Amino acid sequence: MKNFVFNNPTKLIFGKDTIITRLRAELPTDKTILVTFGGGSVRKNGVYDQVIKTLEGLSFVEFWGIEPNPKVETIRKAVALGREHHAGFVLAVGGGSVIDASKLIAGAIPSERDAWDIVLSGKITEESLPLGTVLTIPATGSEMNSGGVISSIETKQKFGFSGAYPRFSVLDPTVTFSLPAYQVSCGIADTFVHVMEQYLTTTGQSRLMDRWAEGILLSLKELAPIIKEDPQNYDARADLMLCATMALNDFIRIGVTQDWSTHAIGHEITALTGLTHGHTLAIVLPGTMRVLGYTLKREKTLQYAERIWHITEGTEDERITAAIEATEQFFRSLDLPTRLNEMNIGREVSDEIVRRFAERDVKLGEASTVDAECTRKILDSCY
Repeated sequence: MKNFVFNNPTKLIFGKDTIITRLRAELPTDKTILVTFGGGSVRKNGVYDQVIKTLEGLSFVEFWGIEPNPKVETIRKAVALGREHHAGFVLAVGGGSVIDASKLIAGAIPSERDAWDIVLSGKITEESLPLGTVLTIPATGSEMNSGGVISSIETKQKFGFSGAYPRFSVLDPTVTFSLPAYQVSCGIADTFVHVMEQYLTTTGQSRLMDRWAEGILLSLKELAPIIKEDPQNYDARADLMLCATMALNDFIRIGVTQDWSTHAIGHEITALTGLTHGHTLAIVLPGTMRVLGYTLKREKTLQYAERIWHITEGTEDERITAAIEATEQFFRSLDLPTRLNEMNIGREVSDEIVRRFAERDVKLGEASTVDAECTRKILDSCY
């Protein structure tokens, strides 16, 4: 296990009715609150009414319109509104896109730098405004980590940044009951791949990290069909919500190497085509495994095959193949096509991603071996 420093300062407030019963106590009474929203689904599922009731008597201003795969052009408008009203606190109400955007908004309001410059630098270095969240979509884990991913319409790029943990996050599983099935599926895929990016690297680093990661993967396997059959199952929804948070709140990465090449490639697909982030991961991860599972990731893929899919018979190569097929079939059981051509994404998109990676001299993965040439092989295997 590698040396590490661990600190996660986010307070998690979890359970039914927590928006009404617990949110008010976490909000400042002496500052104007900038409340950020997405496209309006919170008006339909009752979350907006609960939040506004909680805000009664406080100074706040609303910003609407943060889109999926949030755009810096939209974020600049929110920053301007926050500055105009001298906001001293940001409350994000929505899924990962709203929370990611709000982290950047909280960092940009008191900064002299443009929001996109902050993204390109990779880190919020100035003092951010305090941020709280009310989560509505379990997927990204942004409610309990410091990172975010932002796109630019102008440059058709998508990059991550870090540096802004929420002070608190309120998670009520009941607000997820009305989510569209596709959104739930993409959230499950996103969560699954978050774990795989931290797990499918090198064996023998930490038994504890492996078992924690495997516990989330096994839970997702069990939960997916239950939620598909019974979307109103509170216990299953609660477990899924917590799986998504635990998958990317730093807990399962302590002292171990990480990959993140699947995410980097998926981000480019989203930036170029608009395909939902979680869906891109369901396409790219099996491709990454087909290219690296027999070589660099061989031992860990065999462990994954046995512990997650109970594959113990056959040669090593046969077991690896079976594990990759089982992974792809799991995503298909979520009704997510797993090939680029199924989503009408042509070779020109792959060509552009490879060109970008070559131009930036990208070297991804736990061993920095996923360069432009390797990325080409991964993308080719996704058709």
